[in-house]
Order: sequence, then C-alpha cells, then structure tokens
Amino acid sequence: MLQTVVIVVHLLVALGLVGLVLVQQGKGADAGASFGSGASATVFGSQGSATFLSRVTGILAAVFFATSLGLAFFAKEQADELSQVGLPDPAVMELPADASSPEAGDVPVIEGQEPSQSDIPVKPESE
Repeated sequence: MLQTVVIVVHLLVALGLVGLVLVQQGKGADAGASFGSGASATVFGSQGSATFLSRVTGILAAVFFATSLGLAFFAKEQADELSQVGLPDPAVMELPADASSPEAGDVPVIEGQEPSQSDIPVKPESE
C-alpha cells in the first residue's frame, strides 16, 4: 500500500518537474528582460517568477530524490524476500555426474556409431 502511494507521488512530482522546467525561461532571456521589454509581461513581476519557480523546482527535485530512495528501499526489500524463497543460486548449481563435459550432452549420437573426436563430420565407409 505504501509503495503504491510512493509511486504515485513519484510520478506526480516527475510530471510537475517537467512542467516547471518547460515554463521557466532560460538564462539568455534575462538580457532582453533587463531592458524593459519582458518585465511587463510577467505574472510575478520582473524578478518574482525566476525565484518562485526556481524554489518550487528545487523543492520538487528534493521530493523526487526522496521518493527515488524510497522506491530503491522497497525494491531491495522485495529482492531480499525473493532470495529467501529457497531457490538455488545459478553459480551453485552443479552439472550432472554422468556428463564429463558440458558439451557431451549437447551432441546427438547415432546408435552404433562411435562419437568422433574431431569437429569435421566423417562419411561412413560403404562396403
């Protein structure tokens, strides 16, 4: 339940961050606004939008990092639970005792024919 809430908050904060970054003006736009052309068109005044939006962006970024760490913690807990199920590790698994090499069981052998030692197929001699 808590993990679902954290995922929803994480997604909403991510969308909010994208929206805020797209709304903000770049640093190059400040040069034109300093001559008076852009100051009258802003909603928050000549400097208010930059500081307000940058503060909200910083807060949302901190919440995004916190939810990312929370989701990593939940993922670690789920991985620990799965490792305690009792499945063997792939590195611990052993080969069957009758196979001398891993390739021995992969090659089909025709009945009555001895396996050849080379990689080149041999044509059976006809009488």
